[in-house]
Amino acid sequence: MSNHLADAISPYLRSHADNPVAWFGWGSEAFVEARLRDLPVLVSIGYSTCHWCHVMARESFSDPELADYLNRHFVSIKVDREEHPEVDASYLAAASAFVGGLGWPLNVFVTPDGQAFYAGTYFPPLPLPGHPSFRQVLEAVTDAWTNRRAEVTASASLVAETLAAAAARQGAGGALPGPAALDRVQAELVGLEDPRFGGFGGAPKFPVAPVLGFLLGRPGVVGQVPEAQALALRTLKRMGASPLRDPVEGGFFRYAVNRDWSDPHYERMLYDNAQLLDLYTQAWQLTGEKWAQTVAEGVAGFLTTVLRLPGGGFASAQDSESTVAGRRVEGLYYTLDEDARRQEEPPALDEKVLTGWNGLAIRALARAGFALADPDLTTAAARAADHLLTRHLRWDGSLVRASIAGRTSAAQATLEDFGMCAQGLLELALATGEVRYATAARRLIDGTLGGTDAKTVPSATDIPGSGTPGTNAPTDAAGTAGTVAGGMPFRAPDGPDPVLAAQGLALDVDPSEGAYPSGITATAEAANLLYLLTADDRYRAAAVAAMAALAERALERPLAFGAALRLSGILTGPVEQLVVVGADVVGPGAGPDAAAPEQPAALLDAVRRRGSGLVASVTEVQAQAFADAGFELFRGRVAHQGLPTAYLCRDFVCRLPVTDPADLPMA
Repeated sequence: MSNHLADAISPYLRSHADNPVAWFGWGSEAFVEARLRDLPVLVSIGYSTCHWCHVMARESFSDPELADYLNRHFVSIKVDREEHPEVDASYLAAASAFVGGLGWPLNVFVTPDGQAFYAGTYFPPLPLPGHPSFRQVLEAVTDAWTNRRAEVTASASLVAETLAAAAARQGAGGALPGPAALDRVQAELVGLEDPRFGGFGGAPKFPVAPVLGFLLGRPGVVGQVPEAQALALRTLKRMGASPLRDPVEGGFFRYAVNRDWSDPHYERMLYDNAQLLDLYTQAWQLTGEKWAQTVAEGVAGFLTTVLRLPGGGFASAQDSESTVAGRRVEGLYYTLDEDARRQEEPPALDEKVLTGWNGLAIRALARAGFALADPDLTTAAARAADHLLTRHLRWDGSLVRASIAGRTSAAQATLEDFGMCAQGLLELALATGEVRYATAARRLIDGTLGGTDAKTVPSATDIPGSGTPGTNAPTDAAGTAGTVAGGMPFRAPDGPDPVLAAQGLALDVDPSEGAYPSGITATAEAANLLYLLTADDRYRAAAVAAMAALAERALERPLAFGAALRLSGILTGPVEQLVVVGADVVGPGAGPDAAAPEQPAALLDAVRRRGSGLVASVTEVQAQAFADAGFELFRGRVAHQGLPTAYLCRDFVCRLPVTDPADLPMA
């Protein structure tokens, strides 16, 4: 029996291509094989920078004797959770019936029809107290499959039925959480703060960037730093000075084993660093303090030097392990100073370009480039956006989920790809004045709304302003895998994963979030931003309906739904819209996408410090191009007397335009 992973797109799968295990990639072929041979299926899920995935690969999957047992008694599938997030979410939901501390590697035993009947995370090669060896697990599963088949299939059916019933109960009803409910959640999060080291809880400790984003945006008394913002700022300052951040290359590691942020797990993820760049940019805008600017610039440098690929896109992650002085050890490279690192091979990159995660990076770099007046960051964001629009956006409006070195994955693009990509394109349009990015984003969001029954999406005017509201493989998968059924307004245009759909196991829409926003929240936030630009009420109505569907779970588990809570706060409060219009470019070749010329700095400097609401900087020609394309916020916006002119609106009710920054009210 042969291993099928040599030609895989995923570097994680290719790292298993030399295993003696006869691995299949994700697809229907493995399940057909299992039915023909009447064998159970091992679905083993991990990712390229997962430390314990590598450990289990060395200890177990490289063992010829154990591989022989696997090949005779199982059909084995290896899955990259970053390439196939729907598969990961579906099996995480099923695994929760068997194991409490979910993480990766995730090893799920399923029937040839895909129904789970046992699961675990890391299994050691030899038994430990309370932990059977992997061989013992395999033998027990084989015995159950051979001698107690009816019991196994009954258990698998019960798990599937339980998940389906839970999905049916998770309808789209509910109300958008209002200010009072969000204040209660804020108080709960304040109570969870680690007062000594910052962050939440004990060990292991994760950045939980979405939760910090929610707290950083909470309102307070004018002229005072509200308690929630103070908590977020304290945590960001401590994290930035802690071992969680690499002081040489500027990037943050995924999490720390200890409460004081020490002993990091050294993988560095694109999604973490993109979100943290955005948070430190906002922290600088709020405080003007040097520590925030320094960390923001360091994270931006990591993104644009370490993770940026030659084609313009960003790698999904950098590995935790490298070979230093002949020893392959996790984190050893990061103990070296800058000069010593030059003598060593850096940890490998997972060079998959993921559409959604690249959208997060584009958004953060565009916002940081504008706020910090650093055009190189804006250019990096534009190069990545152009790469996605050229290589990942198909002629029919569908998206590629992942690619590497020009090769395209067959994995379905998910809702997170559409939502996060649209967010990045919209923020880039606001920072550069190039309307083509905004029109591309609108097309993506319109695609997610294409299957919506208009009767299930209420008008925004009908929505009230308030409502009622560790293991062996440590994990930041804080969200609850599951489905939101019924009137959820957003769907991935390409549909669910076809194998899961054929087995009846596809999630309707996965609401889980924790380390980064769910596809639902990302798409809803992009839709709301489109509403603020176009005044088209259907975008806001869809965003409200989506967040109302998540409200109950978000209020119950705020650490797992920070992004949904943040967007709920935006939807229930006043929103500032600020457009700065500068003089047009003159000379040959000037057009609607031409870069803005140098402008008197005072007004733009004041605008750069505004960290909340919508901020756009355009020339007169660019403003007209936006208006012609249906972005009503820009209609009639001109530069008075050739000077940069600011138009400040709240919910489309606008003040008189100003050219003097002193006339702009505080944010």
